[in-house]
Amino acid sequence: MVERFVYGITALPFLIGTLVSGNAMGGDVVTRFEDPAIVESSGLAVVDGLLVTTNDSGDSGRIFAVDPSNGQTAGVTSWSADPTDVEALAPAGGGEVWVGDIGDNLAKRDSVSVARVPIGRQDADVDVPSYELLYPDGPRDAESLLADPATGRLYVISKGVLGGAVYAAPERLSPRKPNQLQEIGPVLGIATDAAFFPDGRHIIVRNYSQAAVYSWPNLEEVGRFGLPQQEQGEGVAVAADGTIYVSSEGIRAPVLRISLPAAVRRAMRPQPTSTPSPDSASPSPSPSPSPTLPPGTRQGRELPEAAPEDRSAWGWALGGVLGLGIVIVVARALRPR
Repeated sequence: MVERFVYGITALPFLIGTLVSGNAMGGDVVTRFEDPAIVESSGLAVVDGLLVTTNDSGDSGRIFAVDPSNGQTAGVTSWSADPTDVEALAPAGGGEVWVGDIGDNLAKRDSVSVARVPIGRQDADVDVPSYELLYPDGPRDAESLLADPATGRLYVISKGVLGGAVYAAPERLSPRKPNQLQEIGPVLGIATDAAFFPDGRHIIVRNYSQAAVYSWPNLEEVGRFGLPQQEQGEGVAVAADGTIYVSSEGIRAPVLRISLPAAVRRAMRPQPTSTPSPDSASPSPSPSPSPTLPPGTRQGRELPEAAPEDRSAWGWALGGVLGLGIVIVVARALRPR
């Protein structure tokens, strides 16, 4: 109980800093999760025109495929009787999703796991293999799972208060032995979900009130912006046409469609390649091809200038002051008497 309390109050100042910094984007309500069984939606994916979600800890292992035209559940796939803490989904292709049993609020789990589960417009009870994942530096809480649209490789993002970290799973997962994760770079703190864009060149990571777009695979931040106010924003998904959806926990929670700020959209555009003029007297020698950089490499990249409203630091200052006060109170409360 004391551990959970300390964890919560430690995160509080950073949550406050997140909530009060930056300007919020508007969002259009696409639908609502009308199924009364969807009460703690904690992951979101778009598969074959369906909005796919799952409840987090406390529910059985089941995935809901929701028709966006009316918010009704079109099919439920049950894949596990007793998962530990399901928190995330990622498209797997072929009418399937990866489901991540990766939550670990107190960072005590020896390992976490993922499974590939079919979904669709019908109810199903399936028996699928589970793949065990191990962090290289001890247990981590996480709520974000990514699947590279080009390679299918999985990535987990930790929910760190001071900042999240992206961990790569092996290219081929083994169902017979633990799969070692590899840390490849930092991202937004308190991350609650993430998704690839269809081009495979960018990802979006969200927390309760903000989202950040990163180039892939070098994880340079392209831009950061506020999200619409939600009860407890947990999900983000990007459809095949690039449409971004965000979701929240709660009964009849709305699913919102959002647009990226213009500056972020511009920064995501492919850089034009210059071609020599046909009538050039002496064409320049062709440059040597750039090496392919591994995930997390930041060589030769420069961040775009952030908008003034996105650079406000007073929220973090307020959070820091409150955090200092909280630490003093906790220290006194836990002092032996």
